[in-house]
Amino acid sequence: MNLYEVLEEAIESDNIATKEKLTQQCFSYCSQNGLIDEPKFEAKIFTVPSYVNICKVVEPRALKTRKDFDTKEGLASLVHAIAHIEYSAIDLALDAVYRYAHMNQAYKLDWLSVAKDEIRHYLMLEELLLELGFKYGDFSVHAGLFDASMNTANNHLDRMAIIPRYYEANGLDVTPQILKKLDNKRKNPFVKKLIDILNIIYSEEIDHVQKGDYWFKTLCALENKDINIYFKILDKYNILEKSRPHLNVDARKKAGFSCSEIKLLGDVECD
Repeated sequence: MNLYEVLEEAIESDNIATKEKLTQQCFSYCSQNGLIDEPKFEAKIFTVPSYVNICKVVEPRALKTRKDFDTKEGLASLVHAIAHIEYSAIDLALDAVYRYAHMNQAYKLDWLSVAKDEIRHYLMLEELLLELGFKYGDFSVHAGLFDASMNTANNHLDRMAIIPRYYEANGLDVTPQILKKLDNKRKNPFVKKLIDILNIIYSEEIDHVQKGDYWFKTLCALENKDINIYFKILDKYNILEKSRPHLNVDARKKAGFSCSEIKLLGDVECD
């Protein structure tokens, strides 16, 4: 088996069943093979995301604000937005293995495990979306995560800082806010199902960010760089937001962030 050819196929496929099958094949193969050497392998820079033929891709500012969760369409738009994040995260996790082929078995297994989780998350959301009478692709999406992954393709340290340790970590802040908004609607069985799914995703995303934190710090050590380079990386990509009020201190600490980092990220108390 050529691991990287299979990963490339999985990343480029827009069929979730294919992604799931190939991801499991890669996980099983890496579990049984500690040293995987493909000297002629060269990762490509993908020009479009795998969902480009499923979803209408627009600029983030062109997306409609999701406020009305009392209708099936309103709730479906929220479910779709979250499903899109999870779908994107599948490809990002697979790409973390595909692109940085020199990394060891533990690294490969970590990100293939993340990909398997993201597939499961997506499938739960897709099922709910279908129950609401919609499907993935019925709402417009943006390609922000894909763009960020390709912008960092040639710098592994930047990738670990930007994708798991920034964008995924932001999910730890946002999810509790969504759950709070949904809580008084939980008598609606669709809303209750979404709440249950989000609670599963939330607990598992802490582990995903923790993995990103571990490999970011590992790469810092290998490259003899201080971990505070994190903020210089965020500045380089012009994505560091100031004074964010809803940082999830407890979740971020569990995922590996220090209080000094959390205080620099937002105007919050941390001890």
